[in-house]
Amino acid sequence: MASHHIEIHYCTQCRWLLRAAWMAQELLTTFEQEITTLTLKPGAGGIFEVHVDSKLIWSRTQQGRFPDIKELKQMVRDSIAPDKNLGHSERSA
Repeated sequence: MASHHIEIHYCTQCRWLLRAAWMAQELLTTFEQEITTLTLKPGAGGIFEVHVDSKLIWSRTQQGRFPDIKELKQMVRDSIAPDKNLGHSERSA
């Protein structure tokens, strides 16, 4: 069984807890066999980052926006389960 850790670092000043919690729920549902822990990490200063096994895969500061859940799932999949089919969240041909 795979053991991967996801961390979502979000800004409490910006009130992004609900967004982070929703994304966490989506990832835990999609990758229930692959993820062993998912941590929501409160922060400040407009931070919204997603780390997979300590590797940064998304930064709102760098990207200038939040990820769509579809693209976030694809990025996580590419990091932890490249052969996993995401069904309707799969990339378009």
